[in-house]
Amino acid sequence: MSAPSLDQTTVTITASDLPLFCPPKNAPLWSQHPRVFLEIEEDGEILCPYCSTRYVLAGGPAKGGH
Repeated sequence: MSAPSLDQTTVTITASDLPLFCPPKNAPLWSQHPRVFLEIEEDGEILCPYCSTRYVLAGGPAKGGH
C-alpha cells in the first residue's frame, strides 16, 4: 500500500493489504489522524472519514465467502 500524498487521493490496495486501515504505517507524521479500520471488501472502494483518501481494492469487491 502506498502512502497518500497531497496530489494523490486514490490508493489502490490488494488483498495482502487487508485489513485496511488509514493512515498507513508509512504515512508522514504531519498527515497522521486517529487510526480507523476501513471495510472495503464488500464494495471494493471506500473513503477515509478523516482525510478523504479514496481506497480501491484491486480486482473489485470480494466474491462469495461465508
